[in-house]
Amino acid sequence: MRRYSAFAIAREAARYHTGWERAWKSPKPKKKYDVVIVGAGGHGLATAFYLGKNFGITNVAIIEKGWLGGGNTGRNTTIIRSNYLQDPSAAIYEKARSLYETMSQDLNYNVMFSPRGVMMLAQTEHEVRGYERTAHANALQGVKTEFISPQRVKELVPIMNINGPRYPVLGALWQERAGTARHDAVAWGYARACSDMGMDIIQKCEVTGVRQENGVVKGVDTTLGQIDCDKLAMIVAGNAGHLAEMAGFRLPMESVALQALVSEPIKPCIDVVVMANTVHGYMSQSDKGELVIGGGTDGFNNYTQRGSFHHVEETVRALVETFPIISRLKMLRQWGGIVDVTGDRSPIIGKTPLGNCFINCGWGTGGFKSIPGSGWAMAETVAKGEPGSLAAEFGLDRFTEGRFIDESVAAGVAH
Repeated sequence: MRRYSAFAIAREAARYHTGWERAWKSPKPKKKYDVVIVGAGGHGLATAFYLGKNFGITNVAIIEKGWLGGGNTGRNTTIIRSNYLQDPSAAIYEKARSLYETMSQDLNYNVMFSPRGVMMLAQTEHEVRGYERTAHANALQGVKTEFISPQRVKELVPIMNINGPRYPVLGALWQERAGTARHDAVAWGYARACSDMGMDIIQKCEVTGVRQENGVVKGVDTTLGQIDCDKLAMIVAGNAGHLAEMAGFRLPMESVALQALVSEPIKPCIDVVVMANTVHGYMSQSDKGELVIGGGTDGFNNYTQRGSFHHVEETVRALVETFPIISRLKMLRQWGGIVDVTGDRSPIIGKTPLGNCFINCGWGTGGFKSIPGSGWAMAETVAKGEPGSLAAEFGLDRFTEGRFIDESVAAGVAH
């Protein structure tokens, strides 16, 4: 694979860009692979990449029923942070955040990582106490974060009204090295690197069945025929429950829609990510000038990938008091994604009741920020057959043993 560089751009400009090759191959599936990964989103592609990079396993197929990165990876709001309360959560999200910092160099692909900082507003006394507790926990975990005053919040985001009558800003949990990245570029960069290792990325290939023998996985049935494998990794977010049923087990998980929208583009006015969990809205500004806005999940289970106006109204109404500047902006577009939510709002990474079958799901609304850390931990689990230190606490058995990693109560939100 030809490396991307300033020299390559100059060379191709001189010959009218006729020499660019495809970023990744689109082969037909082979009869058998060492590992089949179901799901060509960020988590599936990252798992494949670290299988190759860290363990030398390259006889891998990544199969996708739609198109690469067309699920939640292409539908999120790109927030990256690691200031979670619980130790296992902070560890895997901080691993992901640190990998994002060098991802462009590691993949030779610009993922546009922007460490612009993420603040989580405290708008009640309860939130003040909660975020101060998180800041202390992060200090013990080695995650750099701090609780800042309302005056410091105003300095960082001048457009914010910190004296709102219903939702005054009493401070914020601030992580300076958090930020955003370009979601499509993350998927494309991983795909390009995986293809260069000799892995097969197979799109428009839906799994219709999971074959097993004596309690051990043997392969999958797909719309492109049977594919045998020694190990199977299921990484399909909101569709994980459906795929698990094919394999003969159930997951303690539900699927709900998460909606977002962008405004018409405007001049730069906010250069950090702001999350307001009391009203459940968050906002940042993209490189194109659009305000990227999102809120909480729908209050009922569903598989829709469309937005709904009542939810948009609820989210925007909550943010207008804190950001009066946005009140007269027009909405440019809206969308939804299918998120996978567990009871404790923490992911599932590990073995399943089916031998040599592994699963990675349950990231809820925190999927994008975790992609490299999730892929690193899942690759180790698949390669060794047992979870490593990053994934050890996130196994399915925690639900039968009652040792939850409860981020819903700790953070009030899992974005």
